Amino acid sequence: MKSKENGNQTANTPLPQRKVWGMDFIRRNLFSRFDRYIIAKFLGTYFFSIVLIISIAVVFDFSENSDKFTMNHAPMDALLKYYLNFVPFYTNLFSALFVFIAVIFFTSKLAENSEIIAMMSTGISFGRLLRPYLLSSALIAVISFYLGSDVIPRGSVKRIEFELHYKSRKQPKIAEHLQLQVDTGVIAYLDYYDGDRKVGNRFTLDKFQNKSLVSHLTAQRIQYDTLADERYHWKLYDVKIRTLQGLREQITTESYIDSVIIMEPRDFFAVENQQQALTNSELLDYIERQRLRGSGNIKVFQVEYNKRYADPFAAFILSTIGLCLSFRKRKGGMGGSLGIGLALSAAYIMLQTVSSTFAINSNWPPILAAWMPNILFTGIALVLYRRSLR
Repeated sequence: MKSKENGNQTANTPLPQRKVWGMDFIRRNLFSRFDRYIIAKFLGTYFFSIVLIISIAVVFDFSENSDKFTMNHAPMDALLKYYLNFVPFYTNLFSALFVFIAVIFFTSKLAENSEIIAMMSTGISFGRLLRPYLLSSALIAVISFYLGSDVIPRGSVKRIEFELHYKSRKQPKIAEHLQLQVDTGVIAYLDYYDGDRKVGNRFTLDKFQNKSLVSHLTAQRIQYDTLADERYHWKLYDVKIRTLQGLREQITTESYIDSVIIMEPRDFFAVENQQQALTNSELLDYIERQRLRGSGNIKVFQVEYNKRYADPFAAFILSTIGLCLSFRKRKGGMGGSLGIGLALSAAYIMLQTVSSTFAINSNWPPILAAWMPNILFTGIALVLYRRSLR
């Protein structure tokens, strides 16, 4: 009888419910009302600061360069496209600064209104308070990386072209006596190249195997095919090819041939800020080609490539520092926290510039130059975080 009652009791006892890792669980545990409130404040202030500061930057840039635009007869559609690419470039460039300002501004406002005191009185720890800040930073970091690695470089092509044509007027158009290694054991020489017409004269292409010349091509005229589907497509005119096999020599002539030669017109000109107009895959391709050619001017491109991975992480670091500086209620209001935040932002940007300059002009590894500001400011963030926990 006893065992029967125990059996009935066991049968009637409800089984413990298992956690379901679905959207409802994520919404209740990862994005609670508290998280959504902080994230909305964070992102709202972040985008508001972007609109405010970038609008001022556009007005100042236009007023400063309006005489150049008028003198150089900049068309209105080109001017509009320039500023459509100007805005995302500088927004992403100073994204870390906008994150810092946004965190300090709205967190100081919450502290001034005693909202953070009310949150912590309910048992919310400082680590729990930090979580929605990091979630917001993760969203900003993902967007920043995607824009900086693919979208913005494509727009920077038009932005840089506009600046060269209508602002600086320093675009190189003529190149002479060019020699470069276009492939393993393949040396190209171009006597004269016109950048406007994309036409060159007196071109030679020498191929070596085991330090011996096996092929020598000459063309009186060479033209880059801008309409071809593939890159590196060239048209060669009045071609003469000498093929060497030991003591034998075979000569062939052609009036015209299509050829794929791994070089582009931009390889002939050193354009300022050219690295900004290359996507991540194009940057890697360019670095490998320049390394193959033995060029020593690739550190600028290596630093740019590593910075595109390092810069998005600044959102996590600077949002943590901003929270640690501004979550306490101060007598002087947010002025002190905002001043410290702006000073640290200026120090971060200056450190980025200094480390990049050292890498380009000295023997610093490019990856160290790109990550040095993040490494130092991570140390500052950890110190401030431990102090805030106490």
